[in-house]
Amino acid sequence: MTRPHTPTLDLIDLPSDLNGLSDAQLRTVADELRAETISTVSETGGHLGAGLGVVELTVALHAVFDAPKDKIIWDVSHQCYPHKILTGRRDRIRTLRQKDGLSGFTKRSESPYDCFGAAHSSTSISAALGFAVARDLGGEGGDAIAVIGDGSMSAGMAYEALNNAGHLKKRLIVILNDNEMSIAPPVGAMSSYLSRLYAGDPFQEFKAAAKGAVSFLPEPFQEGAKRAKDMLKHMTVGGTLFEELGFSYLGPIDGHDMEQLLSVLRTVKTRATGPILIHAITKKGKGYAEDRADRGHATGKFDVITGEQKKAVSNAPSYTSVFAEALVNAAAQDDKIVAVTAAMPDGTGLTKFMERFASRCFDVGIAEQHAVTFCAGLAAGGMKPFCTLYSTFLQRGYDQVVHDVAIQRLPVRFAIDRAGLVGADGATHAGSFDVAFLSNLPGFVVMAAADEAELVRMVATAVAHDDGPIAFRFPRGEGVGVDIPADAQPLEIGKGRMIREGSQVAILSFGTRLQEVEKACEALAAKGITPTVADARFAKPLDRDMILQLAADHDALITVEEGAVGGFGSHVAQLLAEAGVFDHGLKYRSMVLPDIFIDQSSPADMYDTAAMNAEHIEAKVLDVLGVGVIGKLA
Repeated sequence: MTRPHTPTLDLIDLPSDLNGLSDAQLRTVADELRAETISTVSETGGHLGAGLGVVELTVALHAVFDAPKDKIIWDVSHQCYPHKILTGRRDRIRTLRQKDGLSGFTKRSESPYDCFGAAHSSTSISAALGFAVARDLGGEGGDAIAVIGDGSMSAGMAYEALNNAGHLKKRLIVILNDNEMSIAPPVGAMSSYLSRLYAGDPFQEFKAAAKGAVSFLPEPFQEGAKRAKDMLKHMTVGGTLFEELGFSYLGPIDGHDMEQLLSVLRTVKTRATGPILIHAITKKGKGYAEDRADRGHATGKFDVITGEQKKAVSNAPSYTSVFAEALVNAAAQDDKIVAVTAAMPDGTGLTKFMERFASRCFDVGIAEQHAVTFCAGLAAGGMKPFCTLYSTFLQRGYDQVVHDVAIQRLPVRFAIDRAGLVGADGATHAGSFDVAFLSNLPGFVVMAAADEAELVRMVATAVAHDDGPIAFRFPRGEGVGVDIPADAQPLEIGKGRMIREGSQVAILSFGTRLQEVEKACEALAAKGITPTVADARFAKPLDRDMILQLAADHDALITVEEGAVGGFGSHVAQLLAEAGVFDHGLKYRSMVLPDIFIDQSSPADMYDTAAMNAEHIEAKVLDVLGVGVIGKLA
């Protein structure tokens, strides 16, 4: 595709190259940077809207501050693509989210300009405060600037950091990137007026001027100022709250007005002494996707002219859509079923549930800790809550899972999406640990679906289960195309299923690696080897009888799971050891994710790195039987 014509941006290799440009040229850089970002994401896919919303802010920050000495920390870092283009990575920007390419998030090992890695939300203020304190204790110098969105500000961790920062009174700059409000012209005029006052006067004079400024504005502007104040009060992020926490508060300002941004940032840089919060109003998807419902949050490759996404055609539904339909069907029959998610109704499929049962579906914002305990309260109150989170985000609510759910044996149903390796989002979003950290908890039931039909049965199992917490996990992406039962029946708790009978070696699969196990068995059959295959279904409680029978009837047993060590295979090993099976010569192997964080690639490539695809399972069988392997698998 033809890249956009960017004569001014072509002059920028590093942020220091912005120093000699006029404010008008910086405005041009922003326009060209927006075009470059759109062009890039059209080829790579990724998070588009967030970056488009901070283009002007990115240019202004790098023009005013001196990165990497000054630490610019992007919360979540969905919005970091323009930052990467300006910080020496433009020549590689079209490798975003690809194998051996640039990460879709900030990553310390990738560039000194990525001073702090992120992919989960609400960490930036804590990290920035850490940099600020380290600076004042003789560590690396420079300012610390946290850029955090209004969505991320909904998480408790952000307020914990604000509270601590206000107490310590260190020089710290927080930019609240508020992209949820639409700015009417009067509000924009008001913020412009206040920013001009601020740029010309010291802090204390600015505060006094701001309080009296409204009465001197023309009547239409007075109404706009009142609306701005009311909106801020409604969101509980007005100046009063931040000032009570110890911050000097400035805003709202127009985050797309380069003149305002440069004026305010330059003044903050020269005059700030303690913590200050700048409230900037922006439009997510600015200049391209701002009229779309999702503002271009996440997208596949697309045509820049038409906006049409280039998606692969599949005959199989996604696991997420299968789960969503099963839950909606169950909720139609049971009015006790409620669904809870943490800022991911689309990603978890709950949009369908929300449309059908609005009063029984709750998006609590980026607040996984609250989501878990909220579900615990719902369960204690007699409801059947489905706590629907990505595996990687459930990690953020683990103490609540232990303390508020497991110890009280409350029947919270955990629907765990994005289990296993997820592809382009890389290590930060991999669902690698949930089997291990849930199976360790007394009274928990932990399941993994091998295909779509099994997933539907697990939803039914969770609906029927009222004796303590229960979890089921399923991966990102499409299913395998099996028939889905119209009237799915609950599974018997702790009972697996036999897939095929064989001899010598048994393969016990947990989750969707079952498809790769089947492929491996087809290859092994050509060598005269016919393994027995079973689907465990449950990591807890284990199907003790089935596992011990497999051990008794075979020379070797291999477990396969899409999770880290300490999960399903470790529990099977404990069972076998306690039963004394190893004393009788059983050969046991456990195939788990390796003890590394695997960088982004396609899921197939990531599982290749993890040595968990069909050829690796085949090699494991040959090895345990002493047949030997050849080539790179040896």
